[in-house]
Amino acid sequence: MGNKSLDFLEMIKNGADNSHSIARIKDTSKVQQLVKNNAAAEKSTTKPTANTILKRTISKKPAASTIAVIDTETNWYDEVMSIGVALADAETFKCVEARYYIIDPEYRKGGMYSNVLNIVKSIPSVVASRDDAMSDIRGWLDSKNTSSLFAYNAKFDYGHMEELTSYEWFDIMRLAAYKQYNSAIPETAECCKTGRLKRGYGVQDILRMLSGDYTYCETHNAVLDAMDELKIVELMGHDLEVYEIARL
Repeated sequence: MGNKSLDFLEMIKNGADNSHSIARIKDTSKVQQLVKNNAAAEKSTTKPTANTILKRTISKKPAASTIAVIDTETNWYDEVMSIGVALADAETFKCVEARYYIIDPEYRKGGMYSNVLNIVKSIPSVVASRDDAMSDIRGWLDSKNTSSLFAYNAKFDYGHMEELTSYEWFDIMRLAAYKQYNSAIPETAECCKTGRLKRGYGVQDILRMLSGDYTYCETHNAVLDAMDELKIVELMGHDLEVYEIARL
């Protein structure tokens, strides 16, 4: 079967006498939807350029002050089985350091994303008990004078790490999913009255919008996801003060 939306648009482009065909589509909203669907299809197949392909890098430039982006993955029993932390320059939001913890014995129980627990090669993983991992994270953050933790859909991570609730928490999604804070959200996107996207505001969707790299796929590995969520903060380009509205 042919693509009806492509056939219709091709008919318009060719400038033929399409008055009878167009007249059959009485509801203009259907025409608009055909155009939108075709535009989305073209965009999704656009090849990224060298400037848009996302890369995870760690800067060697020292940072005067830092924030941290944190991400967790849970096992089938909703227990934290891995934690990733990306330390970033508080001004440029470039990643300056990262740590990755696989929690034992929780990871042994298996989870939806157990298959990607060990895919990271550039950042050594530390297999540790939850107590040891949390102690190490707190010691590391405190040694860097880092008091602010950012996460995407932060309530989930905050609710799973009571050991870190003494830090200041901010939800990246609170800005990234709202058109008044994320200029990459298309004008045609369906949003609630609050400005939040009605759908398609996960990490993968938002990072594709911001970067233009529509080949990007979320890995669901805690440390790689933490670095990707930090990239969202970097690409949005807001000063830290703006995130006050995203404080938990």
